Amino acid sequence: MMRRLWLVFAQATTIGLALLFIVSTLRPEWLSRRPAAAEPLPAAESLGIKQAVVPDARVNALNSYGGAVKLAAPAVVNVYTTKEVRRRGSIDDPLYKYLFGDSRGGDLRSSDRVASLGSGVLATKDGFVLTNNHVVQAADEIAVALPDGRQFEARLVGADPESDLAVLKIEARDLPAITFGRSDSLQVGDVVLAIGNPFDVGQTVTMGIVSALGRTNLGINTFENFIQTDAAINQGNSGGALVDSNGNLVGINTAIFSRTGGSIGIGFAIPSTLVTQVMDQLIKSGKVQRGYFGVEPEDINSEMAELLRLPRSEGVVLKGVRRSSPAAKAGLEPGDVMLSINGQQIVNSRTMLNLISQLPPGSAARVKVVRAGRELDVQVPVGERPTPRSASSN
Repeated sequence: MMRRLWLVFAQATTIGLALLFIVSTLRPEWLSRRPAAAEPLPAAESLGIKQAVVPDARVNALNSYGGAVKLAAPAVVNVYTTKEVRRRGSIDDPLYKYLFGDSRGGDLRSSDRVASLGSGVLATKDGFVLTNNHVVQAADEIAVALPDGRQFEARLVGADPESDLAVLKIEARDLPAITFGRSDSLQVGDVVLAIGNPFDVGQTVTMGIVSALGRTNLGINTFENFIQTDAAINQGNSGGALVDSNGNLVGINTAIFSRTGGSIGIGFAIPSTLVTQVMDQLIKSGKVQRGYFGVEPEDINSEMAELLRLPRSEGVVLKGVRRSSPAAKAGLEPGDVMLSINGQQIVNSRTMLNLISQLPPGSAARVKVVRAGRELDVQVPVGERPTPRSASSN
């Protein structure tokens, strides 16, 4: 009896191990632990965008990312723009003299139509398209071409030069909108895919990893929090999708670092968490509202900290306070050192800019400052950040 039970147990164990080997070889994702779903993306429900059910699940693909591409690629579009460029000529132009003689005065004016290329992402089924502001900036005409061959005229809903994002609208329904993932769940080393239309050769997919997160101080945009990747990005990829190994959107490809104009494995994408925030405001009001104090900051180094009798070289010193600005009305003065905003520590000028920009205009912020060696708590009314052309302070 015991011999028979042992044989049954041995056979069952052998069969189980064989099944485990087969599943781990052919379907490893079946064995992966699925973490709890993260909080919904900001404004995801009101925008009507799709969100990944498990945004931070990672697929350890053995041979192919074809499944991720199949999900994401139909939502990546080509964006074509044209604009009129006026040229000025003088009456010294030989052709001008031949046509009109030497007696006519004034300048010769002519114009050319210049075409440019970029990429975009179908964000919603009813035709909202994400792209970069620099792709559509100053364009007279915008067209969107879908991977299935359909082409549509596009309308600019709104653009935000300070984050380099823009939203277009095409008149179509039931479009293959992309699924949004959570960029804040990314880790350095995660596999990502860049999808776009480089050099107008057609839709192209390149693979890489997340090289770094939270890249700032690059001088590309006013508000920077880039995902850095080594997935090849070239001219024409701007505005295209950066997706994870599940095919979920984690960023909008924006720029490359290059001394020659070609890809050298350093590309930057705007994270999806920032994209949804900007997209929500552009669709609702055509612009992005950001907080504003009206101060001109300067980072504090160790020498300045010693001069100002500060315990550490953190915070920013105010070089100037704009007249009649919210900061001036609150009593802030040049020479004040700002340490925190609503309890969040200020590390440098970039941190201060980001903290202020996230404050809703019309609210009040609690600011801790050091003045003449004493710490003060100041209530600052939050204004609305001026448009980029007139914004010279924070």
